[in-house]
Amino acid sequence: MIFGHAVNLMHKEIPVSIEPLKLAESGFESLKQTNEHNAEYWRARDLQPLLGYAQWRRFEQAIERAMASCEASGNQAAHHFASAGKPIVGGKGAVQVVDDYHPSRFACYLIAQNGDPRKPEIAQAQQYFAIQTRRQELSDQAMADAERLGLRKQTAEEFKALSGAAQDAGVQSKMFGVFHDAGYKGL
Repeated sequence: MIFGHAVNLMHKEIPVSIEPLKLAESGFESLKQTNEHNAEYWRARDLQPLLGYAQWRRFEQAIERAMASCEASGNQAAHHFASAGKPIVGGKGAVQVVDDYHPSRFACYLIAQNGDPRKPEIAQAQQYFAIQTRRQELSDQAMADAERLGLRKQTAEEFKALSGAAQDAGVQSKMFGVFHDAGYKGL
């Protein structure tokens, strides 16, 4: 495995293979489709070779396990694994419609988690989704911290304004503590 990137997980730099990042750049994200409601989806038959499956029936078994996992987690599989048909042209020009799915990002994650772990492509997809999940957690945490700090700054400014108004109203400096305690008790 080629180690070229490091991911900061829990304030530790951990070297990770660059292969999952290639998955994102060269395949997975480039296969993404968007429907009329701006919802992301992929075509399962397009994901099949990316995840190392030569035969549809084997890949469909991984999809079925992923659908069972989806249902077991309290989600409706039909919302994440939309059934679709894919027209293919046969040898003499005849068009045949074969089964396909339009999995959501969540469904793609479940397919990777329920795929054959002996396949390097599945292992790379699992690592890719683990990294993406951690990035989202860190992003969510950073946004929550920024919001908390913004509220803290706003509270400090309002506290100063309240103190100024109290002083203008005649509250003595030695009584500010009692004044503020009374305000907190009022909350």
